Amino acid sequence: MQHILIVEDEEIIASALRKLLQHAGYEVQLAGAVDEAVSKYDLDSFQLIISDLRLPGAPGTELIKRAPNTPVLIMTSYASLRSAVDSMKLGAVEYIAKPFDHDEMLAAVENILRRQSTPAAADEQRSAEGSIPPNTAAADPAQIMYGQCQAMEQVFTLIRKVAPTDTTVLIQGESGTGKELAARAIHELSPRARQPLICVNCAAIPESLIESELFGHEKGAFTGAVSARTGLIEAADGGSLFLDEIGELPAEAQARLLRVLQESEIRRVGSTQSRKVNVRMIAATHRNLKAMTRTGEFREDLYYRLNVMQIRIPPLRERQGDILGLAKRFLDRQGERMHKPELSLSPEAMRALEKHHWPGNVRELENAIERATIMVDGDLITPAVLDLDAEGGDYAIPASLVAGDEMTEEKTVQGNNDLSLEDYFQHFVLENQDKMSETELAQKLGISRKSLWERRQRLGIPRRKGNN
Repeated sequence: MQHILIVEDEEIIASALRKLLQHAGYEVQLAGAVDEAVSKYDLDSFQLIISDLRLPGAPGTELIKRAPNTPVLIMTSYASLRSAVDSMKLGAVEYIAKPFDHDEMLAAVENILRRQSTPAAADEQRSAEGSIPPNTAAADPAQIMYGQCQAMEQVFTLIRKVAPTDTTVLIQGESGTGKELAARAIHELSPRARQPLICVNCAAIPESLIESELFGHEKGAFTGAVSARTGLIEAADGGSLFLDEIGELPAEAQARLLRVLQESEIRRVGSTQSRKVNVRMIAATHRNLKAMTRTGEFREDLYYRLNVMQIRIPPLRERQGDILGLAKRFLDRQGERMHKPELSLSPEAMRALEKHHWPGNVRELENAIERATIMVDGDLITPAVLDLDAEGGDYAIPASLVAGDEMTEEKTVQGNNDLSLEDYFQHFVLENQDKMSETELAQKLGISRKSLWERRQRLGIPRRKGNN
């Protein structure tokens, strides 16, 4: 059994992560700080260390030096993404942003351990020969993404063909279809699999910071630039860069990105010197970039540079044959997490799942199964528990459970009219967006900036210009 150490000072996060990994078959130990981990355990006895970046005393990156023979995965909030980039430069094998998706964490752990299982001498030999071949242990995208219908088989075929190359890929698909999983599959099956995959949601970074985040900056380049910073593109040097929602990239950043694709070089904000980079670019969007070029919202030359190979991820409504398979996988996972391993779907629930339109795609299906797992009293999930007819999939819970709790898709604010969270969200944003920044709005709602942006997109609430 593979042995993992979690170094995390927040007990709730540490406990939840421990249970997640134990259910996946790993042996797990905990520590609350670097000093505790060093004094309590032999760090070389672990196959993987997962550490928060910010800890009492020494930062999590100190473990990279303390355990040079053990891979270290760094967890960080999205607001600390620059620090995560620095972590990769210090030797972290990967970073993951909090709050993380369970599938994302398990996939990251599995990929790291799988890479570690390959003998180092063989890696050095292959590197000396000029390249490291694709990760043969994950030689099929179906091991990373689920899909048995013809549409997904076509996606897998394209991924298999393009992954071994350095060709730029544009992934098209609605929100919630699994575009990031497709990008991860391309990276994991490529010769760059042992190098970092840096994932960036272009819509979640304020417009005023996007160039600094992507390209880095020199000390004194702007107010607050007290030291030089490595950009995300430079951090991905040798590996892959996944730019999600690239249609939200502002015009100036589009011009800079075009130069990266044309010349394989970047120039930090405030610098006069260019730096060569070797990065495989993977972009994704739910928008029609071709139409955006006609309106001037997206550069036509950049579009053609990105659209060398296009992969379209079909929405769930076009994957009828996959709905029940996905539902059962989610049910097994949620059942383990919530100690309800005997759960099953009634025939009526299966029919309801197959009939539903799924505007939120796979993410909506996963949320529906999680909600049903929480609400079911026995072992059989029925259509009533799935509650798919309710708009947005909301259901009513006592107001006492909502107060002070994090805002989630599954809750409804109780009031005279049983105001749904979507209604509450829309009302709150429209009422406060003129006097609050996006960060402040997200904090008040108890969600991430990325979630705030996604809800704006779904509800058609545009962000006010200058509201960062």
